[in-house]
Amino acid sequence: MLWRWTKTVILLPFNVLVIVPAIVLYFSDYNWAMQDILGMVTGTLLLIIGLFLAGWTMRLFVKIGKGTAAPWDPPQKLVVVGPYCYVRNPMITSVLIMLIAESLLLGSWYIFGWFIVFFLGNIVYFPFFEEKDLKKRFGENYLQYKHNVPRWIPRLTAWKKK
Repeated sequence: MLWRWTKTVILLPFNVLVIVPAIVLYFSDYNWAMQDILGMVTGTLLLIIGLFLAGWTMRLFVKIGKGTAAPWDPPQKLVVVGPYCYVRNPMITSVLIMLIAESLLLGSWYIFGWFIVFFLGNIVYFPFFEEKDLKKRFGENYLQYKHNVPRWIPRLTAWKKK
């Protein structure tokens, strides 16, 4: 399982959070300078929150879902506990939070632009590809979950399956 997750992390979030931002910064002629204290503190807090949420969701996929976040190795069971009771895509939410943290810590509007591009890509990907696959794999259980838990903006209270 460790190797499965290592491949997933290297191919997915590592590319989104490290490789693409490095390329963006390289081609934007970026020069790092110390950011203001508010940006550094906010960025650091967001990075910690994003890392915590990413770790939590990955652990749930392993323990409950018996799979990974990768489309080639998806969970075998529908995960509807923890942060998944509030929002359907907390793993992507964690990556989005970390991209905002990066843009603040590095003081880069270009990284914030990459955040927008990544978010827009996911707005297209999830309803047209992933949700169709989840419906096919988990049927009525997924449809009930989808009906009760929002895709991006978390519920205020946890959803409990009836």
